[in-house]
Amino acid sequence: MDELSITVVIADRPYKLTISRSEEEAIRKAAAAIDDQIEKYASYFQYKDKQDLLAMVALQFSTSSIEFENQLKFRDQELMGRLSEIDKVLTESL
Repeated sequence: MDELSITVVIADRPYKLTISRSEEEAIRKAAAAIDDQIEKYASYFQYKDKQDLLAMVALQFSTSSIEFENQLKFRDQELMGRLSEIDKVLTESL
């Protein structure tokens, strides 16, 4: 296995991770996205510490993930329905 040790900084805290090389880009982008959102929330809201901002970012990303999953499920169901219709038409044509 091709593992790599990296350190990502989230909310001014370093986190050491051991990951596969193929995951590095995605993990670094994710950490940067978290920090970007923390900075945005910091400029809009009052907070006691970065934990509050981190919780808001976690909630935002979790909500986005759930909405995305729901969209995928809907699209999958819609696609399966249409494929069934096409299969039925093709079967009847034969």
